[in-house]
Amino acid sequence: MAVACAVCLRELHYRLLSGPYGATIAQMAIAGSNTHEIGQIIRRIKTKIAEPIRVEDLASMANMSASSFHQHFKAVTAMSPAQYQKRLRLTEARHILLAGNADAASAAYRVGYQSVSQFSREYARMFGAPPMRDVEELRKPATSATAS
Repeated sequence: MAVACAVCLRELHYRLLSGPYGATIAQMAIAGSNTHEIGQIIRRIKTKIAEPIRVEDLASMANMSASSFHQHFKAVTAMSPAQYQKRLRLTEARHILLAGNADAASAAYRVGYQSVSQFSREYARMFGAPPMRDVEELRKPATSATAS
């Protein structure tokens, strides 16, 4: 069984590295590369989700200029650092709301929003409905499926 897993893992690595994103994936593993540094910054943004970010500070942590950092970050994530953090915050808030652990205001504050109205606007823009209506809609299929 262990040999089969090792063969499968080797095959997976081969396919990933020989595919269209192989060079990017390889760069992420090379310590000190720009892509590796961006990966480290992404992990930091995720662990400090509620903290405000400044591109200049993140660039400094990655040992890059602000413009170079922005360019490399966008190449890896297809978003600016601010867009990435916003998407991450809104997705995390959605998970909090779906878990039933908080109302919209509490979820907004937990992920770093200072304004509930700004949170609601951005949430609706991203998910197509205000927070509580979105959560109700997401729960409907689960409720009707368990009732059947």
